[in-house]
Amino acid sequence: MFHDIPEAMRARMAHLEKIDARDRTDGTARLERLRQVPRDVGRFVAILAAGAPPGRWIEIGTSAGYSTLWLALACRETGRRITTFEVLEAKAALARETLALTGADDVVDFVHGDVRDHLAGLGDVAFCFLDSEKPDYGELYEAVVPRLVPGGLLVADNAVGFEDEMQPMLDRALTDERVDGVIVPFLTGQLICRKR
Repeated sequence: MFHDIPEAMRARMAHLEKIDARDRTDGTARLERLRQVPRDVGRFVAILAAGAPPGRWIEIGTSAGYSTLWLALACRETGRRITTFEVLEAKAALARETLALTGADDVVDFVHGDVRDHLAGLGDVAFCFLDSEKPDYGELYEAVVPRLVPGGLLVADNAVGFEDEMQPMLDRALTDERVDGVIVPFLTGQLICRKR
């Protein structure tokens, strides 16, 4: 999966990494900057996705499509597709560009819109990567967990360092009898929940 990354995808990843690094150092406003996962988190999430049971894959919070590219690699490895959702127009434009330049649109369905408007039609979810606005995590968690298949995974980024915004959702997930959950304190921290 990681040994055969197409050159167009490598180039776009490097380009987005440079933009993200610049945004983090020059004081770009929070909503305007990419706020993408670090490279190793992208790889980690792709490995988790590749082990998901049968069912739909979704990503909530595409941004410019950096994590989507890692998940696209997992899709190609496993013969799956992923649907990714982004609400902000500027980031949606970047995501469309990322998918077109890399050819990842062969396994990625991009939706410019709020996932909450589409969940009812998605069916059974086997894998969900959640990386959106932190105040929405609790509502999104409650919307996705009932749709997870047994053994399905919900992975939420930024479980470390955003406790003020996310603590109610983290507390809920770690005590929710519908799932087995753990926080992996790796870089930005990931909450991993597996449907029982």
